[in-house]
Amino acid sequence: MSKNVDTDDSLYRKDPKVYPRDVKGTFASLRKLAMIVLLGLYYIIPWINWAGHQSVLFDLPARKFYIFGLTFWPQDFIFLTLMLIIAGLSLFFVTAVAGRLWCGYACPQTVWTEAFLWIERLVEGDRNKRMKLDASPWTSRKILIKTAKQFLWISFALWTGFTFVGFFTPVRELGISILTFQLGAWEVFWLLFYSFATYGNAGMLREQVCKYMCPYARFQSAMFDKDTLVIAYSEPRGEPRGGRRKSVIPSEQGLGDCISCTLCVQVCPTGIDIREGLQIECIACAACIDVCDQVMDKMGYDKGLISYTTEHRISGKETHVFRPRIIVYSLLLISLAAGVIWSVSDRVLLRADLLRDRNALYRELPDNKIENVYTLKLINMDFEPHQYRIEVVNNDDMVLLISPAPALEPEEVGQFVLRMQAPASAGKGSLKIDVRFSTMEEPVIERTVSTRFLMPFD
Repeated sequence: MSKNVDTDDSLYRKDPKVYPRDVKGTFASLRKLAMIVLLGLYYIIPWINWAGHQSVLFDLPARKFYIFGLTFWPQDFIFLTLMLIIAGLSLFFVTAVAGRLWCGYACPQTVWTEAFLWIERLVEGDRNKRMKLDASPWTSRKILIKTAKQFLWISFALWTGFTFVGFFTPVRELGISILTFQLGAWEVFWLLFYSFATYGNAGMLREQVCKYMCPYARFQSAMFDKDTLVIAYSEPRGEPRGGRRKSVIPSEQGLGDCISCTLCVQVCPTGIDIREGLQIECIACAACIDVCDQVMDKMGYDKGLISYTTEHRISGKETHVFRPRIIVYSLLLISLAAGVIWSVSDRVLLRADLLRDRNALYRELPDNKIENVYTLKLINMDFEPHQYRIEVVNNDDMVLLISPAPALEPEEVGQFVLRMQAPASAGKGSLKIDVRFSTMEEPVIERTVSTRFLMPFD
């Protein structure tokens, strides 16, 4: 019975709060640089204009996506799909080569948690001060410090939510709408929702998201092999661990290089002990490497007790960078990226659709002519206005009549009535017709659309 109670206690026991210790070093500098660059891009990009539009804007009401001078329409959804596939494959490729490098340096959860931790350290102090503050009774000083932290956290979260909505509603218009209290209901919802998600995930949940909620940690093992870079503790070199003076020679005391300072645990953002082996909670941030190297340097030992390594290297075997899965991922990425670049650069900035009038298959005119009526939908996908020339390219008997003459402003969608006439002697049944649409301005943009012209069967 006691065993069951102990099991239940372990399952439902609240995890102790993790107080990550600040650390300096090569990998810590890289993480901070990644945080500055990624957050900088996130917060600055919406305010940059490109080719007359916001550099990145997903304009859902207008059904247009603007991405660095390129406009994607609903018909271009395949490009966005391929870009997402490339992003997924890139993640697989990075994971196969360098393990959870994405988690440690570029994952939004990691980046925003690092920003929230920086605010917390700024207000509450280092690890020891934060632990003492949380353990102390509530006083006016503690309330003031906690209120200041929460104010900065909430402000940062709200600015994050505002920026997120700014990728879907022009950010300048969004700012004016907030100042004039004219914000739409959906904009209010998503601003508050994303702000709350940022505050909850980065401020409150933190490592719990990585340990219990993120699916990536669960399926990453399928992409790992014995040549994948992981962070590992060198057990043969570090064990048996134990404290000692700097002047003590470890081999003479039967000790390894690990001095049991537990700093590797104190700096870990998920609170694990890397000395217990590779764990699913490790996000490969390398904070333990930085702090352990500093300890080894102070003790006069060689660095690298904790290091980026591979299972093959740990077992004394040769590590292979180029292996089948890496080659396959590389070829797929190169092929997809090349295909997307070529398709986007080669796409025609004009779309034309011809829809037949379904009320009548054809009309017999008094002058012994047959007429078909079509609804023409033209989309000018260019940033310049254009007038269009329309002609049948495979049948000289056809006469095209359209009013008004097709002329579209930049990124305008126009709908016209197109009448096509032919002498009754031109044929019988269904005739395949190729209609070419081209701009009257240089350089010429043209597209050819095939349709059917219906004639009497008798």
